[in-house]
Amino acid sequence: MKTAYEVYLHTVEDAGSESFLDLGEFPPLDPDAEDDEFGRLLGMAKDPLAALIAAEQCSGAERAWWVDENVVQDEYGDFVRAGRPPRASPDGHPWPAGEPHRVRRG
Repeated sequence: MKTAYEVYLHTVEDAGSESFLDLGEFPPLDPDAEDDEFGRLLGMAKDPLAALIAAEQCSGAERAWWVDENVVQDEYGDFVRAGRPPRASPDGHPWPAGEPHRVRRG
């Protein structure tokens, strides 16, 4: 928005494979939830740092795991190729908190 940053939570089913990494095409975790089609609005903020803080407080997001939407498919691909490990990425960093079969995009 022109006057504020909006923070949305997008939750989708982990429906990917090494040949299908398009997170935008994954089905929602709850197909009956109408607000999940675009995502659930968690909050609004006046500046980027306040938006990151709101995302952390409202969703458990971890700032170290934020990526540009143009990079998220590459990150997800690494996760899939690593066999969807529950604890660490190929570079040794822990995967984001939460269930191993959820993909968060923001």
